[in-house]
Amino acid sequence: MMKLLIVTGLMALTIGQANAISRYQTMRMSCAQVQATLNREGAVILRWQSRNTPGLPLYGRYVSDGRFCKLGEVTDFESVPTADDPSCDVKQCIQPDNDDTRIWLRDR
Repeated sequence: MMKLLIVTGLMALTIGQANAISRYQTMRMSCAQVQATLNREGAVILRWQSRNTPGLPLYGRYVSDGRFCKLGEVTDFESVPTADDPSCDVKQCIQPDNDDTRIWLRDR
């Protein structure tokens, strides 16, 4: 019985770690570092401060490609500020607008 509890506990820890997602402050990284991080990790949370509302933190989940999106989602380009680029291009997962045929041409 004790062995079963230990194995179950270890499995739960492993599953919990697999779902962890890294968080990064974009203003502490170059655009190239942000893109390299996305390519390495697949999906990350990027955070930065709003330019329009001082003190307002902004964040989002960004991905390297469509493999990291939920079923039915596609990738779309977004930009985030970095230390060296106010508009660093990254990808995020979105629900496609069925009326917008151009979105289906993007990386899924």
